[in-house]
Amino acid sequence: MGKGGENFGKGEAINSKQTVDPDVFPAWAKDIQECEKHYKVSRKSGLSSAEVENRRKIYGYNELEKHEGQSIWSLVLDQFNDTLVRILLVAAVISFVLAWYDGEEGGEMEITAFVEPLVIFLILIVNAIVGVWQENNAEKALEALKEIQSEQATVIRDGVKIPNLPAKELVPGDIVELKVGDKVPADMRVLELVSSTLRVEQGSLTGESEAVNKSNKLVSADADIQGKRSMVFAGTTVVNGNCICMVTQIGMETEIGKVHTQIHVASQSEEDTPLKKKLNEFGEVLTMIIGIICLFVWLINVKYFLSWEYVDGWPRNFKFSFEKCTYYFEIAVALAVAAIPEGLPAVITTCLALGTRKMAQKNALVRKLPSVETLGCTTVICSDKTGTLTTNQMAVAKLVAMGADHSSLRSFKVDGTTYNPSDGKIQDWPSGRLDANLQTIAKIAAICNDAVVTHSDQKFVAHGMPTEAALKVLVEKMGLPNGGGSVSSDVLRCCQWWNEYERRIATLEFDRDRKSMGVIVDSKSGKRSLLVKGAVENLLERSSKMQLCDGSVVPFDWSSKKLVSDALQDMSSGALRCLGFAYKDELPEFETYDGSDDHPAHELLLHPSNYSSIESNLTFVGLVGLRDPPREEVHQAIEDCKAAGIRVMVITGDNKNTAEAICREIGVFGPTEDISLKSLTGKEFMEVVDKKAHLRQSGGLLFSRAEPRHKQEIVRLLKEDGEVVAMTGDGVNDAPALKLADIGIAMGIAGTEVAKEASDMVLADDNFSTIVAAVGEGRSIYNNMKAFIRYMISSNIGEVASIFLTAALGIPEGLIPVQLLWVNLVTDGPPATALGFNPPDKDIMKKPPRRNLSGDGHTLVGYSQLANWGQCSSWKNFTVSPFTAGNQVFNFDSNPCDYFQGGKVKAMTLSLSVLVAIEMFNSLNALSEDGSLLSMPPWVNPWLLLAMSVSFGLHFLILYVPFLAQVFGIVPLSFNEWLLVLAVAFPVILIDEVLKFIGRSTSGSRSSWQRTLKPKSE
Repeated sequence: MGKGGENFGKGEAINSKQTVDPDVFPAWAKDIQECEKHYKVSRKSGLSSAEVENRRKIYGYNELEKHEGQSIWSLVLDQFNDTLVRILLVAAVISFVLAWYDGEEGGEMEITAFVEPLVIFLILIVNAIVGVWQENNAEKALEALKEIQSEQATVIRDGVKIPNLPAKELVPGDIVELKVGDKVPADMRVLELVSSTLRVEQGSLTGESEAVNKSNKLVSADADIQGKRSMVFAGTTVVNGNCICMVTQIGMETEIGKVHTQIHVASQSEEDTPLKKKLNEFGEVLTMIIGIICLFVWLINVKYFLSWEYVDGWPRNFKFSFEKCTYYFEIAVALAVAAIPEGLPAVITTCLALGTRKMAQKNALVRKLPSVETLGCTTVICSDKTGTLTTNQMAVAKLVAMGADHSSLRSFKVDGTTYNPSDGKIQDWPSGRLDANLQTIAKIAAICNDAVVTHSDQKFVAHGMPTEAALKVLVEKMGLPNGGGSVSSDVLRCCQWWNEYERRIATLEFDRDRKSMGVIVDSKSGKRSLLVKGAVENLLERSSKMQLCDGSVVPFDWSSKKLVSDALQDMSSGALRCLGFAYKDELPEFETYDGSDDHPAHELLLHPSNYSSIESNLTFVGLVGLRDPPREEVHQAIEDCKAAGIRVMVITGDNKNTAEAICREIGVFGPTEDISLKSLTGKEFMEVVDKKAHLRQSGGLLFSRAEPRHKQEIVRLLKEDGEVVAMTGDGVNDAPALKLADIGIAMGIAGTEVAKEASDMVLADDNFSTIVAAVGEGRSIYNNMKAFIRYMISSNIGEVASIFLTAALGIPEGLIPVQLLWVNLVTDGPPATALGFNPPDKDIMKKPPRRNLSGDGHTLVGYSQLANWGQCSSWKNFTVSPFTAGNQVFNFDSNPCDYFQGGKVKAMTLSLSVLVAIEMFNSLNALSEDGSLLSMPPWVNPWLLLAMSVSFGLHFLILYVPFLAQVFGIVPLSFNEWLLVLAVAFPVILIDEVLKFIGRSTSGSRSSWQRTLKPKSE
């Protein structure tokens, strides 16, 4: 339907800008005192018990709503909302009534008479059971979302800390304490950092590839989710630090609650799959054909059950035989049974199930059977970046160490994309013993580090900060100082060796001001050292010396710092996150420090304000570049998509520069392609005036910093434009778009349960290239379906012909309905099923995808819109898609209401062509008043055929000569459109043939009546 005009402008608008709801207090943009005043609470004492009860009455519990799913009966009824099924149901009911009537008339009811309706009913029941079983799993995404919520929280109420309060009892204004490992129980404003830093892993909600630093400083009121650094969100996890927070939103008002609502809304607007649309179209055509044939058979046999005599020129004395009427009605039903491929639903289900098994062997687990075929006509793949195109595992890509003198650096490329230390190696790595500079880098990376990597369930898992885990993997690839291996079986055996060699006795925690972390270590020689890692720019400012490859230390002059800065700039431009390493040997305050609380130096470590002075006069040793690397197989998969005519769009919550670098690397964009118009943030896209025009650009597109609503809007617009959209994702933030897309594809390993339950298909190996293989399988399945439908229909034509001829000739039927049912189910079924095993064509992934909608992209409008088209300008959000006619593309983006004038050009051309064709066919009807075209064929008058050819030729002239087409306001028609014209016009011959037959029958009856009347009068 034309969007926006169905209810004369009452359609719902989608806000294109990030606006602040006036009813929501923007706590992230207010200082702490304002927040406390608004929520009427003190961070020291918290809410009183009485106030908690009052607020609970207003806000309810901190839990997600339970949406009532479809009842089992409505699901059952939905299974009969299918044209083919309805035809079968009608045929079964009529067969049952006729069998019952025959039994009543004959005095006994034989069970054989009920075989046909019972078998059809059984087919429909099995089909309904399978459909209900599939659809009953649809709403599990909402249940999985609830599992993400925290169960308990540490709360301050009445001045008392309550350690394990059920999280559902939280109310706005509650003061909550968070520590490392806690799951955030509600959306909260950060009031105070207990530790020097606070980091939260919120990638599953926002799509960010790294843990995010949080603070208690206010931000802009119109900040997006990623920009709300003073807020922590429900369902995310604290990975570093402790803090005190104030609850601002609970339950359905939280960000995760909004995702819950979006999933529910998306599930309500699910459309039929392309396969179901095609089968419905097929069923409607079949219904029309069957209806016409059955009516025709009944009409040509009217004389056997309805007769009359002519008295004074008028028919009188009608005689009606109900028995013969029902007999010929049974023949009509037999025709319907012969024409309907009863085995088709079962064969389709078998073929889809077979496709499901094939895809499972390729690591694509299909949750909904029709999705198997939907993949085959996918035209756009909207892919998340983090965890889908990339591994979602940080890895060191480049290591820069100091050279032999102050004017040189050494650069090493590091292979590997996972936390597996054996995955990849360091290119051009020196063999044998590590030089002193490389040893220092390895020591700092191993000891100044809190992460752990473990091996479980056949995969390597990081615990702690992903960047620190990547550094430990780098140490393992660097090896031990002497170049040998370790006898330890531990995953991080080299890191273990370094931690035994130099014992860590104190930690200078990371903070946002100095952007570094330091540890004080005690070596086996008893010497104290400070090891530091952090932002390269900050370490350069605080370093006065540099270590060369032989271990010697020289002044870190301006030219050397410029050399390191240039290397940093080069790595940053390649979207690498850089960390520098430095150390300090002169620690007079800590010479005798052993970690005890009563040592004088311990007082210095209690105050983070002292850390900058401790980390001064450092010796710089090197830097590394880290990233979330792309999967190795993705580049080839992108190329395969391009060859198959499938566009790839990347939609990510990550930052723009990182996303652009990854997209260039995997082939979404060319290495030197200008992407200024193809790469937008989600916020920028929502401000674009003509969004559909932006989405129609050829090649790949990128949307970074995208929120869930941005992803949904992109998918919705693509679907409106006639695209078949496959959406991939792994996070909670992907779930609404996964639900809305024609086919949602979740990651099996890295994906959240919410994403999996909202999806139609799950990738067991998280491999993007698996999607391409699944698309090929979907195309193969569609081709096989066409093959067995063609086989079943062509086979049924023979059955229809045999019934039709016996009825037309007035002889007893040669086949009864139950025999036809046997042929359709048992004889035709196995060969049709076997056709589902056809191997795919070799060039199946070299062809463009088929379209599930009309080829020219016309937007359909309803009668109410057509009847009131003059009011179009008052309709809100009325949009139409561009369509093609001949070589022209008609676009109505500037004024959609022009569609009612300029958009009818194709309809006018079809109408004119149908009128011309009807008049030409009608001239054939005029060859004889009562004689059929079978007895007086068209070639008895060759001049008529010549005249028809001239008329059609002149019509073709004005259609296909551009100048004349413009004069007459028409457009060229395609071959398929001409077939439509002929299909609409040809019935004029059939109708006239029926009228001529009735005329001949009437005139024959009248002549015989007059011959019998004449002797009597004489």
